[in-house]
Amino acid sequence: MPTDIPAAIRAMGDASLKELGQIVTDLAGTGDSAVVPALTALGDGNLYFDETSGIVVIERGSTYLDPVSGDPVELGADADLSKIRVNNGLRRDIAAALAGMTLMSANPATRLTAAQGFLSNPDPANIPLLDEAIAAETDAEVLRAMQTARAVTILGDSEQGVEVRQAAVPLVAAGAGRNALTILNSALNDAPEELAPAIKAAIAGLEQERAIWGALQNVWFGVSLGSVLLLAAIGLAITFGVMGVINMAHGEMVMLGAYTTFIVQLVIRQNFPGLLDYSLLIALPGAFLVTGAIGVGIERGIIRWLYGRPLETLLATWGLSLILQQTVRSIFGPTNQMVIAPTWMAGSTEFYGLSITYGRFWIVIFAMIVFALLLLILNRTPLGLQMRAVTQNRRMASAMGIRTPFVDAMTFGLGSGIAGLAGVALTQIDNISPNLGQNYIIDSFMVVVFGGVGNLWGTLVGALTLGVANKFLEPYAGAVLGKILILVLIILFIQRRPRGLFALKGRAVEQ
Repeated sequence: MPTDIPAAIRAMGDASLKELGQIVTDLAGTGDSAVVPALTALGDGNLYFDETSGIVVIERGSTYLDPVSGDPVELGADADLSKIRVNNGLRRDIAAALAGMTLMSANPATRLTAAQGFLSNPDPANIPLLDEAIAAETDAEVLRAMQTARAVTILGDSEQGVEVRQAAVPLVAAGAGRNALTILNSALNDAPEELAPAIKAAIAGLEQERAIWGALQNVWFGVSLGSVLLLAAIGLAITFGVMGVINMAHGEMVMLGAYTTFIVQLVIRQNFPGLLDYSLLIALPGAFLVTGAIGVGIERGIIRWLYGRPLETLLATWGLSLILQQTVRSIFGPTNQMVIAPTWMAGSTEFYGLSITYGRFWIVIFAMIVFALLLLILNRTPLGLQMRAVTQNRRMASAMGIRTPFVDAMTFGLGSGIAGLAGVALTQIDNISPNLGQNYIIDSFMVVVFGGVGNLWGTLVGALTLGVANKFLEPYAGAVLGKILILVLIILFIQRRPRGLFALKGRAVEQ
């Protein structure tokens, strides 16, 4: 006979603990979500019985609600309320009843949440509920979570047979995710001798698997660092390759690109807040044009007078870098500025055993796009053809009618503009300060020298190689010593290959 829900709830008012237990079982057996508020309130101590009217209500602060409909209830002035009391045993029964109801919910998300709750709080009393739910489950993800929860519960139940617990070990190892090692190590502490080998084997397998994923995680971190180094170094590579100029102010172009992004976002935030999510995209052309124009101005105003004098060029650009730093410090102050990450770059995701932040992911994609566009410019445009001609033989290119001063100015502007794009990307992973560029200038030179001066593919391989090497060395040597070791290795490398991994044939060779 179907349970009358309103009548069963009214009967709670003067029921004994034993009778309350039966009522809870009957209500849970209906599978009706309407009984959840009453059972939850009973377990929380918020269910009351009015002796005068004979009704049961849920207390919510200063108001009282009907347990079935949830509507407010007006109690008379002579109301005589008493809390319906439960003990710990009944609370456990209520929790199990509610869990059983959510396990059998029509909503897969609700069932998944319930299964995860059983996984985090295993109780042998829940095994029959899990068996029933597993038999009826059709969703693969929910079924896997239920089976894992059952396996974890069985593994921790000393009353289960050894063979049954052994069968649960691989299920725990495969389905408990990051918590699997913790669960297995905890089970190993109390495991009988017959069960210990199976648990130890599973732990060893998980540790080996984690070591592999840890190495792959380091590779990903190295690729993301390498993409940042690529953005910072790629402009320097073409400038150095075409012009032979050691530009110590290249890092300040990165810094100016970051501050351009800050200004663009500040204007958008104050005047067009609806475009805030697109501020980085809007800042990209702005940073490129600003830093590119400054680069052309530097080449026309300073560098053009110093060709063939590398020491003077180095000193002049170093002095210029100090001037630019102080100028920015005077305008914006010495404190760090903040650029808000757009929503599409916030958060992270799990890819098998890898943790990938969206910010780093998009920077890697952006670096590859910039690299591809630069290759397109160098190989498919008149300016790129002229730049390659000047790189290989400046005098012959000039004799053929190529305006080498114009190529120099455009090359310096292009390299500085790409550095500005690097600054836009760096706003998402580093502090914006007047010293931002100094953090990357040395690494950028190492990438260019290691990969091969003026060779874009060498710059790509060099940046990714140094990025991955840094991330593998840091856990053992620390960040500072790791960089020192990288520098030593590069010095040893260029003793054998002075022109880097991918050497260009051209002006540098002829000289």
